[in-house]
Amino acid sequence: MKLEKSARFSPCPGPLVTVILDGVGISPREDGDAVKSARTPTLDRLMATCPTTALRAHGTAVGMPSDEDMGNSEVGHNAFGAGRVFAQGAKLVAESIASGSLWHGQAWADVIGAAKSGGTLHFLGLFSDGNVHSHIDHLKAMLIRAKEEGVKRVRIHILLDGRDVGETSALDYVDPFELFLAGLRDGGFDVAIASGGGRMQITMDRYEADWSMVARGWAIHVRGEGRAFASAREAIETYRAEAAVIDQDLPGFVIAADGKPLGPIVDGDAVVLFNFRGDRAIEISRAFTEEHLAAFDRGTVPRVTYAGMMQYDGDTKMPARFLVEPPAIDRTLGEYLARNGISQYAISETQKYGHVTYFWNGNRSGKFDEATETYVEIPSDVVPFEQRPWMKCAEITDALIEAVQSGHYRYLRVNYANGDMVGHTGNFEAAVTAMQGLDLQLARLIPAVLAVNGTVIITADHGNADEMYELDKKGNVKRDADGRTKAKTSHTLNPVPFVLISAASHPGYALRDDLAAPGLSNVAATILNLLGFEAPADYDPSLIKPV
Repeated sequence: MKLEKSARFSPCPGPLVTVILDGVGISPREDGDAVKSARTPTLDRLMATCPTTALRAHGTAVGMPSDEDMGNSEVGHNAFGAGRVFAQGAKLVAESIASGSLWHGQAWADVIGAAKSGGTLHFLGLFSDGNVHSHIDHLKAMLIRAKEEGVKRVRIHILLDGRDVGETSALDYVDPFELFLAGLRDGGFDVAIASGGGRMQITMDRYEADWSMVARGWAIHVRGEGRAFASAREAIETYRAEAAVIDQDLPGFVIAADGKPLGPIVDGDAVVLFNFRGDRAIEISRAFTEEHLAAFDRGTVPRVTYAGMMQYDGDTKMPARFLVEPPAIDRTLGEYLARNGISQYAISETQKYGHVTYFWNGNRSGKFDEATETYVEIPSDVVPFEQRPWMKCAEITDALIEAVQSGHYRYLRVNYANGDMVGHTGNFEAAVTAMQGLDLQLARLIPAVLAVNGTVIITADHGNADEMYELDKKGNVKRDADGRTKAKTSHTLNPVPFVLISAASHPGYALRDDLAAPGLSNVAATILNLLGFEAPADYDPSLIKPV
């Protein structure tokens, strides 16, 4: 994996730093754009005076099935690190279902076999068509197939979205789905929703930021312990009236009949986690599969046949049983640099730490070279992001400046999570504050890098804070009956910035103008050129040209 030194590009004299402003896109609009509404003098100046372009960060540019699909942090960081576009989870699962290959795999045979041997088949996952972590059509296809194969009893545990889709859209999915289930209930097929709750309240924690979420989900889904309702609709309407929160924050609930939970998970059952994205699937998978788990008290752990939609961690082989092969991402930028002795530093707070490590490295958990790689995680606050929208950007910058000034690292990368995590709350003012906090950190970081003759790339993995209001099909802001704007909590289809900042002592670099619709995958070759190397022949082309 030897890199060739470039005869076209002289290496930047100091460290090269890639700054990822997570969830910061470029919107054509003004209304609801927290990025434009924020006071960001540093970012504004850099974009006005430095080489700048826009990158595609959604759809086919990041391996999603179509250009109607949003990008997300997982596929975005895969593209950054891989230097090429790989078909991602949503596309792979859809193709596996369409071709029928999913039904012929051993994992599907195992869960169907367990269910037909007297157990219940349980499906657990994010309940929407956001296509970031899951898609409801995948669930429907598996339910139809399970019935065709003779399964008699199925229970569904729904994690309400309100994040990758409209913030209060849960009933738009629940009501049609209940009609769909009613159409399946013939010939003795017993199928029903058994439990649920908001994705940011139960089950879908990541990076071990808050195991109590998983513990609450375990109690709801597995033990059937929680506030009981007659239906999912009743639970959603009751909680909305009582708590006045959006879908992602709705408390957990259990569906009960005759005073008993409708679908606790017990010995002999089969469980399919139908999320295809890994970060928020690993902890609940560990809860089902690890013999000894210290994170929380599971009580008596039911012996079940467990399968993930995909294998969520290729290094730890979690889970061992999965329905669809994940993308095989090889020869990443991080591996090339490690194999060529280039020292690397990666930092973020807990919420995005895995993105500059695991996802950047092609869904690989460990380091390629302990001697040359340093990974730093700043623990995230366990509070609602809109209550502390600056998050840990100052602490991250403290550590990053120290690393830059140390002279130990040739290449450094950082993810600032604010634009995405605060953007997902739907709170416009908080998102504006988040952007202003980020700009203060850029004002500290950029001079520190330039002072050591360094070079900085500023970019993003997808949009979010750039579109905080829902739009109708005509592009107008949606408003409720009282004229209030309807908050948007999902990612956008907008492009993201690419800004190149070079030290004054270096001749600098010019951006190419001959690339049609460049995307995130073009960044890896750019980084290699800036470090004085030629990119591998199959990497997507660099964004720069010699001057």
